Parts: sequence; C-alpha cells; structure tokens
Amino acid sequence: MAIFVNPDYLVQTGWLAEHLADDAVRILDVTAALTKKLENHAEEQYFARGHIPRSVFFNVAAARGVLSDKDAPLPWTWPSMSQFEATMAEFGISNDSHVIVVARTPREGVDSGTLWCTRAWWTMHHFGVRCSILAGGLEKWEAENRTLTSEITVPARAKFTAAPDYSRGLASRDDVLAGLSDHSSCLVDALPESVYNGTDPGYGPRKGHIDGAINIPFRSLLRSETALFKDADALTAELGALLDEPKVITYCGAAIAATVDAFALKLLGHENVAVYDGSLMEWSADERLPMRTGSAG
Repeated sequence: MAIFVNPDYLVQTGWLAEHLADDAVRILDVTAALTKKLENHAEEQYFARGHIPRSVFFNVAAARGVLSDKDAPLPWTWPSMSQFEATMAEFGISNDSHVIVVARTPREGVDSGTLWCTRAWWTMHHFGVRCSILAGGLEKWEAENRTLTSEITVPARAKFTAAPDYSRGLASRDDVLAGLSDHSSCLVDALPESVYNGTDPGYGPRKGHIDGAINIPFRSLLRSETALFKDADALTAELGALLDEPKVITYCGAAIAATVDAFALKLLGHENVAVYDGSLMEWSADERLPMRTGSAG
C-alpha cells in the first residue's frame, strides 16, 4: 500500500475546525472568479457572502495578483524575493506561521479551486512558508455545516524572511531545453489530452505540446476540483514511473495547472520537481522552440 510521504501538505476540515483559534494559523482564501480580462471578482461574489472564520481573501488568481510580479510581461510570473516578503508581511505571515490555503470552485473547468490552491502552495512553499491545502475545499466545509462568517479579519503586519533557494521550484525555458537535450529531466504536460494533442486550442499562437513531453492531465489526479486528491495508491498508479526520474519539470498554459501535478509528486515524496514558469504562453510564442501535435505514441 502506497503512502503520502508528505501528508502534512494537506489538512482535513476537522483539523482546521480544531485549530481555528491557533495564533500561528493563517487562512488564505484563494477562490477565483475570473473574467476574460483575467480580473478576479471572487472577493465580492463569494468571499464577502461567507468564508471560514479568520480567513482573509488572497487574490492569487488575477493576472497581476498577490503572488505575481506585476512588472513581468506574462501574467502569473513568480514574484521577486522582496515582493514576496512584502506580501507576507502585509498578510500577517511570519516564519512561524502555518498557512492554510482554501478555495471553492465556482465553475468547474474554469475557476478550479484546486488550481489556485496548488499554485499558491507551490509558490509559498518554495519561498519558505509552512503551508497546507484544505482537502475538499469550502464545498466540504459547507457540506459538514461548519461555521461561515461575513466578518472581515485584518491581519497584523508581520516580518517574513524568504528562503534563499526559493528558485528551486522554478524552471526556465533554458532549463526545459537543456533537459530535453541531455535527457536530464522528464517533462510533463498537465493539460487535457485534447490540448496536448492539438485538437483543442492551446495557449499562444501554436497548438499542441512541447516536443518530448508526456501528458498527465491534472484532473486525472483528482477526485474533484475542490482539492480532493486521489489516495496514495491511485496517485502512485498515475505518477509512479515519475518517482524514479531524477528530475521532473511540469508545465501547462501559464504554470497554474502544472502545479497540481507537481504538488501530487511532492505528496508522494519526489523532491526534485520544478514548474516551468513561462509554460506555453512563453514557449508557443517562439517559433524556434520545438512543438508538435498528436499523441505521444
């Protein structure tokens, strides 16, 4: 029987209910309700109507959200160390905090709570934040008739010092090219098969996938889009071969869905995983970079 090597990366609703009053616990609601302009209206549409007590709205999903470099040419680009530290200070997160990332899924396939939970977790974890994702999301919390509130929590400022090796969670275009050239890493496309093989439109001017990538759609790792991951046996069946790879790089359209695959690998204990931050938004725009359509065969 397989086990999660890092089970503390997920917490259950019962655990959170018991620890709501803990001084170290910080709850960040990363729910998305995106517009075509990549603006996030979830705070007024969902959070304001009811949220877990002591949680604060943490707008990760907007194109230039709280964990994005607002000066970068692409949306959702990782922040600098100074930007990240300033954000943690603003939200009352110190190096002693335990952050719980929560979300709901307003529209499956569009505003997946899982995607934004894992994206937030992936960034914060590598910057040195102790953080976990609420399994089952706000849907499970509500189904269990647990308390919701409309009261607003204003966190006291804190001081946070980022881990100097935070970039270990990132891969660049050059890292991807090098891994394909010398076979030093396995490249994983986390998008649906129809996008991977070019049947459906991709991200950017070219369809298909990076030549040399295998396809493990992020939804194949979930029981539902509310951060309910499959159990360890099922995830091992999906990802087991990758656990023997010395390094894995995941990507998608904009380095969001890619964090689901990467997070699942971390649950199972693979420590050398990176996410290609530019993903297809960067790759497909450069005609010099290899892409192909069709299945991997």
